[in-house]
Amino acid sequence: MAEITDKIDLGAVGVWRHEKTDPELAVALEGLGYGTLWLGNVTDPELTEVERLLDATERLVLATGIVNIWSNPAEDIVRSYRRIAERHADRFLLGIGAGHREMTQEFVRPYQALNDYLDALDAGGVPVARRALAALGPRVLRLAADRSAAAHPYLVTPEHTRKAREIIGAGTLLAPEQKVVLETDRSRARAKGDGTLALYLGLSNYVANLRRLGFDDTDFADGGSGRLFDALILHGGTAEVAEGLRAHLEAGADHVTLQLLGGTGDDPDPLPGYRALAEELGIAG
Repeated sequence: MAEITDKIDLGAVGVWRHEKTDPELAVALEGLGYGTLWLGNVTDPELTEVERLLDATERLVLATGIVNIWSNPAEDIVRSYRRIAERHADRFLLGIGAGHREMTQEFVRPYQALNDYLDALDAGGVPVARRALAALGPRVLRLAADRSAAAHPYLVTPEHTRKAREIIGAGTLLAPEQKVVLETDRSRARAKGDGTLALYLGLSNYVANLRRLGFDDTDFADGGSGRLFDALILHGGTAEVAEGLRAHLEAGADHVTLQLLGGTGDDPDPLPGYRALAEELGIAG
């Protein structure tokens, strides 16, 4: 296996995508200065898309956000990791997580299941320095700090980022996800983002985390309150959105990964939005 350097460099800003990503878009994101491309909802234990995108790029880090531990046997993931790391050891971060009780029939004792999975990764030679853990609450954040290189909170605020940094300390990478709508008209922004937000309000782990941040039942009704929408989905022009992304870095994140919902205005193509944000953030190559 190729030599592993101590720390992986995610860059300050990355892109998080649910959708299958064409290699051409990955190359474009690399050229714009984004450090990492996060692939959500990974269902292929062979990790073929990860390898395909790494092969197409030169510097971009690929991270899984996440490999679900219930649907991807550890031995398969170990084998896939070792294959990919032979050529791309310093550009692949294996993010794992327990997913959601409502979507996983096997969801029993998830904390122990995460530990068991990490034990299997240890036994298979997957380095701690190339692992990330999806983490929201204090217990799993501490586990991420103890047994991985990075914590990857999802659907969070800069206040959560600040609290997470206090929990994990200085030695663990903190890489929160942040949803973004490039739309200055608030009603149009909500039209683009409300459906996405409503999906997560039916999942108990996200709701529990939002309660810890001070939200309550009034915020979770009818697809989410205006207060909740404003806290979880950055919206506005590029300057306003860039300021919100920087708020995570100022709160203690090492890296923030943006999930762009829709394109810019009426254009569904995400690339102009990625380009405008890269320029505003000062990362554009």
